[in-house]
Amino acid sequence: MSFRRLVQLSVIAWLVLVSGASVPRAEAADREINVAAAADLSSALQEVAADYEKRTGVVVKLSFGASGALTQQIQNGAPFDVFLSADMDYPRQLIAGGQAEGATLYRYAVGRLVLWVPSDSPLDVEHKGMDVLLDPSVKKISIGNPQHAPYGRAAVAALKHYGLYEKVTDRLVLGENISQAAQFVESGNAQVGFVALAHAIAPTMQGKGKYWLVPAEAYPPLDQGVVAISHSTHQKDAAAFLEYVKSTEVAAVLRRYGFSLPDQK
Repeated sequence: MSFRRLVQLSVIAWLVLVSGASVPRAEAADREINVAAAADLSSALQEVAADYEKRTGVVVKLSFGASGALTQQIQNGAPFDVFLSADMDYPRQLIAGGQAEGATLYRYAVGRLVLWVPSDSPLDVEHKGMDVLLDPSVKKISIGNPQHAPYGRAAVAALKHYGLYEKVTDRLVLGENISQAAQFVESGNAQVGFVALAHAIAPTMQGKGKYWLVPAEAYPPLDQGVVAISHSTHQKDAAAFLEYVKSTEVAAVLRRYGFSLPDQK
């Protein structure tokens, strides 16, 4: 083989190596989507996002908050690509206003509400349930702000269901979202709080508290919906991530965090 032919083959091999390996990795590194998500997903979705990035190379940037507050941000043009709400109403509001794609709306989970106290609390919430709210030691009860947080509205509904709302309304403290409601209890600014089951059983909360699962019939179902945002500049990647949310892998993660999976038939 001539020296010239050897050089040609070396150049071809180098071009194949560069075009076949380096370029796709560089493209993947440049791809990202911005996801707005309800605060009850703060643990589960971080796990989902990390796994998705490993699988695809697409970076998933997460912003957590009250579903209502995130909806207002999207309505004001916030650069989100996908929105996972703690209810179905906020995504429908965005669809009605033209800020989200109606065909992409999907009910991905059903949340559960719990009454939660710190592990060192003398309140026997696990056995007494809602009755602990009438204990004289309970000065403050934290809930998510019902104006923005679906779990806050669920807490109000549960209190009314048990005929306790009028008795405790002056002791309610409102967190901007369900995570802040939990922080009030953790910090001692409230003795008990209504939080998401997903928060109570998150790995970071192991050993920190005890809870009572509020019966599902005490509040309207916390059907949670995901939707693609109309003004997204990453439509293809947003659509791919939304499809991943529907996968059995994500369903398994959500189940581990206490969500139930709705019948999609």
